[in-house]
Amino acid sequence: MGNSLKAIVAFVPSNKCQKYLLEDLEEMPVDKMVDLSGRQLRRLPLHICSFRELVKLYLSDNNLNHLPPELEQLQNLQILALDFNNFKALPLVVCTLKQLCILYLGNNKLCSLPLELRLLQNLKTLWIESNCLQYLPEVVCELSLLKTLHAGSNALHTLPLQLQCLQELRTIWLSGNLLSDFPPVLLNMPFLEVIDVDRNSIRFFPSLAHLPGLKLVIYDHNPCRNAPKVAKGVRRVGRWSEETPEPRKRSGAVIDITLDEKPLLPPAAKTKPE
Repeated sequence: MGNSLKAIVAFVPSNKCQKYLLEDLEEMPVDKMVDLSGRQLRRLPLHICSFRELVKLYLSDNNLNHLPPELEQLQNLQILALDFNNFKALPLVVCTLKQLCILYLGNNKLCSLPLELRLLQNLKTLWIESNCLQYLPEVVCELSLLKTLHAGSNALHTLPLQLQCLQELRTIWLSGNLLSDFPPVLLNMPFLEVIDVDRNSIRFFPSLAHLPGLKLVIYDHNPCRNAPKVAKGVRRVGRWSEETPEPRKRSGAVIDITLDEKPLLPPAAKTKPE
């Protein structure tokens, strides 16, 4: 189906058009996954909310700016992809999906996150990259099981001290922000394995040699006067190191990873159209 036809079908709210667009998706797939990425949808078809055993729902690369309250019926949902849409605020119904483990919110227009996000206590992976965040919402620091946080390409100047409460956090991506200093809170997070502060404005790096869990630090494209000191065996990517960054490219709307998988490098932003 051509892009122009998709746009027309998604815009016209007739049941026949939506049925044609969704290719007769009337029953929940056997694999408990629905992928509606890149369909130029302006609204979520309500019958999807009747698939109560659904585990994965991919809605990336559409024209969504709201979600229906009926989404709350998907209480078995573990992966939800809302990246590359038009959300200016996170729909509160998302915060009712308490089994969510992975939530993709990147490439929207979010300036904040609701306090209700704290209800997602099973969340392990949160991607909020390429939004309009000028600060990291403190509610993120209440997600006690969080392992991976991707907050790159925002307008962050600093990080809250409460971040050190996330003792399960292993990977934090902060590339493309407005950090002028290395965030002090990261120095108090000994379990971190990956720190990415590429493309910021950091002029001096403190020693990271005391972080026993650290495996990789990416600090390239900063106006720094020194390289961060690290313990033996820790890989550095940046000036005065022998490494060069080799980011893994992202194919498709969303990486389909297992619930415990942690990507070593954040996938590059996808290009449109697919």
